Amino acid sequence: MQENGKQVRHAERAAQAQNIIVRETRCKTILNRTSISEYSLNCYTGCAHGCIYCYARFMQRFHPHPEPWGEFVDVKVNAVEVLKRQLQRMRPGEVFVSSACDGWQPIENSRRLTRACCELLMRNGFQVNVLTKSSLILRDLDLFAGYRAQIGITLTTLDESLRKLWEPGSSTIEERFQVIEEAYRKGLRTAVMFGPLLPFLSDGPDSIDDLFQKAADLRIDVIWVDALNPRPRVWPSVSRLLQKKFPELLSGYRAVLFEHLEREAYLNQLRSSIIRAAKKFRLTDRLAGYP
Repeated sequence: MQENGKQVRHAERAAQAQNIIVRETRCKTILNRTSISEYSLNCYTGCAHGCIYCYARFMQRFHPHPEPWGEFVDVKVNAVEVLKRQLQRMRPGEVFVSSACDGWQPIENSRRLTRACCELLMRNGFQVNVLTKSSLILRDLDLFAGYRAQIGITLTTLDESLRKLWEPGSSTIEERFQVIEEAYRKGLRTAVMFGPLLPFLSDGPDSIDDLFQKAADLRIDVIWVDALNPRPRVWPSVSRLLQKKFPELLSGYRAVLFEHLEREAYLNQLRSSIIRAAKKFRLTDRLAGYP
């Protein structure tokens, strides 16, 4: 409990330091059908983690904000009440938490909407599949124990200096490992998303081997791997960081994202490295998806 308290205080400090613009909104639905899973749940629009590559930036097409992505969060203040109403007519299934934000971003520490919604879902027979970059979820692991739940983390790299650049508001890599270790101790099913792998920074054969070695060490149950994708609004964000920190990689990124033949060759090589690493560390049966 003492360690979990430290993580919560860390989340509070992160929220204060980032000076995020918070607005309260109301939603009509909170549990929605999705192509990723049977359902998805997002109690917030926007995410204070501010990941450079975040595909959810497309949400600003539908929810315009004057602030850049990563500098605002809309809180769906009626999320719990709406979910209670939806549960009266929806068939239980698997719920991805969360698909367009991180359900345990710093503001969840005080609002506790994701926690309350997950509790409702599990009590009504739904399976909750978590994917987060936040150690705040340590607060809630006791809630998931005994229910149909899977606790997953995202890892783009094992290099903490790269993490700070690409995922500035997220928990550290070591803190994410603590989440998996604690979930395992509580008997919960665990997962990891390796991705998006960063071209020429965290996608080489040695880097992929290191990721799979860590998955083996952590006794991960399910593994996904993803490549960086040119989704709407992602390239402007990525290219700005590259120009500032890795200008020598700019043309290479542009090629593997936008030139068809280059991208196909890149993805083929990436798949080969992933399959080889999965075999090397005897994790082939746990590899659920890759590019």
